[in-house]
Amino acid sequence: MEPVLRRHGRRRNRIRYGAGAITAALALTVTAVGQASAADVNNAKNAGFETGLSGWTCSANSGAAVSTPARTGTGALKATPSGQDNARCSQTVAVKPNSTYSLSAWYQGSYAYLGVTGTGTTDVSTWDPGSTSWKQLTTSFKTGASTTSVTVYTHGWYGQSAYYVDDFSVYGPDGGGGGDTDPVVPSVPAGLNASATTSSSVSLAWTAATGATGYNVYRDGTKVTSVSGTSTVVTGLDASKTYSFQVSATNSVGESAKSAAVSARTKDPDDGGGTGNSKLPKHIVTGYWQNFDNGAAVQKISDVSNQYDIIAVSFADATTTPGGITFNLDTVGLKGYTVDQFKADIRAKQKAGKKVIISVGGEKGTISVNSAASATNFANSTYALMQEYGFDGVDIDLENGINPTYMSQGLRALSAKAGPDMILTMAPQTIDMQSKQGGYFQTALNVKDILTVVNMQYYNSGAMLGCDGKVYSQGTVDFLTALACIQLENGLDASQVGLGLPASTRAAGGGYVSPSVVNAALDCLTKGTSCGNFKPSKTYPDLRGAMTWSTNWDATSGNAWSNSVGAHVHALP
Repeated sequence: MEPVLRRHGRRRNRIRYGAGAITAALALTVTAVGQASAADVNNAKNAGFETGLSGWTCSANSGAAVSTPARTGTGALKATPSGQDNARCSQTVAVKPNSTYSLSAWYQGSYAYLGVTGTGTTDVSTWDPGSTSWKQLTTSFKTGASTTSVTVYTHGWYGQSAYYVDDFSVYGPDGGGGGDTDPVVPSVPAGLNASATTSSSVSLAWTAATGATGYNVYRDGTKVTSVSGTSTVVTGLDASKTYSFQVSATNSVGESAKSAAVSARTKDPDDGGGTGNSKLPKHIVTGYWQNFDNGAAVQKISDVSNQYDIIAVSFADATTTPGGITFNLDTVGLKGYTVDQFKADIRAKQKAGKKVIISVGGEKGTISVNSAASATNFANSTYALMQEYGFDGVDIDLENGINPTYMSQGLRALSAKAGPDMILTMAPQTIDMQSKQGGYFQTALNVKDILTVVNMQYYNSGAMLGCDGKVYSQGTVDFLTALACIQLENGLDASQVGLGLPASTRAAGGGYVSPSVVNAALDCLTKGTSCGNFKPSKTYPDLRGAMTWSTNWDATSGNAWSNSVGAHVHALP
């Protein structure tokens, strides 16, 4: 059922949509003749109106062939409704029984409808309220067991202004009626993505479009290049700037509509060579920055202590799309902190050699990646946030379960988009890393080649087993060293293991230890000194460092945690 629209005035001037209201129109009837050929064709005749209205019938003399505007070729249909006529133009088209056809037409102007009757199954139609440029209407239909012809049509709406139509298509099995065999405009390219970026270029790739012989590439709405393949590198860009890109497909008939846009941000010119991990110090400190006010010191990114090498923005928000994430800056809770200031502060931290990443999850996080589709959604949406805000990577802090198969798939897809500079951190709970059979541990090992560091949370935990099989309670140096040993001896490199602790007693429900205990555990693991009762069988001088929840709680305590632990980490050999 078409929607009902009314306007004030006499009854004859009302606009009403419905099958009973369509009284004037342009109709195209399709009659099947003989045996259909194997190849799909455009079964419409004079589909581009190059020979006037030949093959077409328009109601109340409402239609006319015009030379401008023409989308392709030299002709197009102009149909003008009146108060009692909707300017319907139609044609009978030969079709093949039990077959599926794609029905499409390009239009511009006022209200335009596209539909088909006599299918022998379900007659279909579609419409659009108007467009100032050429726009494609498209639908599809299936013919019945004895259907050999259908009527395809287009029309406007009563009392509205003229609409234009060009490049009509009834594409499918040859009904034998001798329709147009000329090529049609190619389909719209799909899958556009931006991958490697430099300070002056962005690499683009997309999926081949049906019928395309070339592609036009647009930057911020302006055509910048034409290529024959499905990838290109756009150069001559400004550093540290976000651009929007689109691609259209072309052939001898014309150009498709533009693809969905993708954004990409060029790098800072001060960003040196090497991967994201190689640009970090050997030993690092990670801190979580709170995008909310929970009683800890409210901070801007610029307020975070310089002791932190990685700042994890907490947290991303789930979307209604499975696996999809977004980010919403709490400008109210953060006392007027604006998005522009936030982005500028991220860039300033990066110029100072720091990394800023988006954290996914947290105690109340509801993001779930448990299928191939959600893995793709996760990768695409995370990369979009990296491009929008300039994040250097992602932190996985899922505290309500993790699917190692699909999370690994999503992370690898994200890495393929972001390139080797991407930072990838994880913050599992202690229970998640007791065994290699755990989902979190499996995920870490699955992506080991792109993993920066795992900062397990040595807090809010019950007693746990150490690598020696003994039980240890949180809040002691032995708890830190004996549990870290499990990761160090079961597949992770020492450079991928960090110790995660709360910055103050108020930052966690349990497990707080003083900075001196954190430093003792670091010395025990890296140098074999300052150990408690547990002594590792060997030392791990490449141990990556430490993490805290949060930079805000640290600031509440005058940065006591980062001033002590940060200095100690950075002084490790």
